[in-house]
Amino acid sequence: MRRNKTFKTWIYHGGILLLGLLMIYPILWTIASSLKPESEIFRNAVSLIPSEWKWENYVTGWKGFGNLSFSTFFLNSTFVTTMVVIGTLFSSTLVAFGFARLKFRFRTPLFVCMIITLMLPSQVTLIPQYILFHNLGWVNTYLPLIVPAFIGGTPFFIFLMIQFIRGIPRELDEAAYMDGATTFGIFWRVILPLTIPALATVAIFSFYWTWDDFMTPLVYLNDTKLYTVALGLQLFSDPSSVSAWGPMFAMSVASIVPQLLIFLFFQKYLVEGITAGGVKG
Repeated sequence: MRRNKTFKTWIYHGGILLLGLLMIYPILWTIASSLKPESEIFRNAVSLIPSEWKWENYVTGWKGFGNLSFSTFFLNSTFVTTMVVIGTLFSSTLVAFGFARLKFRFRTPLFVCMIITLMLPSQVTLIPQYILFHNLGWVNTYLPLIVPAFIGGTPFFIFLMIQFIRGIPRELDEAAYMDGATTFGIFWRVILPLTIPALATVAIFSFYWTWDDFMTPLVYLNDTKLYTVALGLQLFSDPSSVSAWGPMFAMSVASIVPQLLIFLFFQKYLVEGITAGGVKG
């Protein structure tokens, strides 16, 4: 029995390790390719060990293009991502509190509309949004990327916050109301401090999705000085001439570093938020 149990344990952990290696292989391949000579990247694509370590790829990639270094794209992405995270936290918590705690007319129809937008592909609303922002004169600015996060948030995050707030006992609201707290006071002093795990989850996912977003900046940004990291990476690829694969992979690795650091430092809050939201929901 003990041998059989030990064998199953080895099989289980071996399978998990194999799946983990398969999942992480693309990242390892990107890191290895960022250190290879360009002639070797696709000629010896299977091997993860470069025949010659080309650290110059990182230097060349960071220099960027013309007068624009890649640090400009990092600063642009940092600004946009920070503003989107702040706006998402602000709007999502307020909207979720309204749906979870307040009673008002058309509450159910509005909630249904919010759920419908959750299931609606972003490609469906892309053209109407572009027409709206073009008429407002916001094209080639960061406003189309940032303002929607402040005035509505993301339906998925709103739904996550609603489920979390519904798990908070209403007796706390009633006690605060008996002590003279207003509706906003209940939200600010009672609900908001208790939703920190969910807020951390929303902030982390919002950071990931905004930092990786390629389509939205591609549609609204025309000036190279405003490009984010995702758009900056595609400048290395030129189908009509020669693509700088080495520097592109090098800057791809550099663009992963902020996300990796966020995950390493805040994974505890991420797991707590998802677990708490699932249990309370």
